[in-house]
Amino acid sequence: MLTGKQKRFLRSKAHNLDPIFQVGKGGVNENMIKQMNEALEVRELIKISILQNCEDDRDTVAGALIEGTKAELVQIIGKMVVLYKESKEHKEIRLPI
Repeated sequence: MLTGKQKRFLRSKAHNLDPIFQVGKGGVNENMIKQMNEALEVRELIKISILQNCEDDRDTVAGALIEGTKAELVQIIGKMVVLYKESKEHKEIRLPI
């Protein structure tokens, strides 16, 4: 579980990131979750864009992504979701205590 200070730190890191995944009409599926897990292992922090044609609302999409990837929710702002998951082999981000 992330503290408020850690979330602020991660939000500042995510500010300059471009979204590397898009959730569209098909919603969240197993293949997408698998790819996100691989990206989280390498990057630790990812930004996901929810497209206009997505049938689910942003909270439902974020919940499905968190459940599937076992990542921590950093932020939902507009149609963007930011997730963090500590990497086992490529740890780069040092969270404040």
